[in-house]
Amino acid sequence: MELELQYVDPRLVELYDIENTRGGDTDFYLGLAADLAARTILDLGCGTGLLTRELATDDRVVIGVDPSAAMLAYARRQPGAERVQWIEGDSGALGTPEADLLVMTGNVAQVFLDDAVWAATLRDIHAALRPGGYLAFESRNPEDRGWERWNREATYEQSDSPFGPMESWLDLASVGDGLVRFEAHNIFNATGEVLVVPSTLRFRSQAEITASLTDAGFSVEHVYGNWLRGPVTVASRVLVFVARRNGD
Repeated sequence: MELELQYVDPRLVELYDIENTRGGDTDFYLGLAADLAARTILDLGCGTGLLTRELATDDRVVIGVDPSAAMLAYARRQPGAERVQWIEGDSGALGTPEADLLVMTGNVAQVFLDDAVWAATLRDIHAALRPGGYLAFESRNPEDRGWERWNREATYEQSDSPFGPMESWLDLASVGDGLVRFEAHNIFNATGEVLVVPSTLRFRSQAEITASLTDAGFSVEHVYGNWLRGPVTVASRVLVFVARRNGD
């Protein structure tokens, strides 16, 4: 799978944690790991390692896996990085550590555009978990039609960055067959450089995700509609799945 520019360009990598700050999702996954008394935790698509490093307490083995060398290089420079095992790769690099919990955050589940690739990823995750181990991840709720808010008027921001003043916004490109294509515009005011980053995400329904998990050997225990573990409603912007690997 070819990596999008946002995961490769060193400037965009450095901006990632600024634009995607710690929030309710971090608290949710930390709380879940505590509730499950998870001791071996995998973070697939760990990116810059914001959550990964918080998960890595002294009594845990935490492994962060990501296909982006640039993201991992940034993650390794952050405080607490030494407590994490970092692996460059996709789900095929997970191995079989019999983990208690695997998380995919930051809507990583939506980068698997092809159903066959998504199914293969779930099979790799199944193999990496112990029987009875848990998979937790989120995906944007297609019923919310959040892409309709991805326009300059709704998303335009001016900010100070490590590279000086910036302007940024999103523009929707197309919607069809479960795929949403959009562009992230970045203007570096100090140089006048304009960086346009095209992206594509797959929006799967709750029913589609549940069926794919069942097919891969998981039992869905919870689907939440927000980070406070509330139910899914028509207004839910996110679908948060907690699934258990079926025993052998």
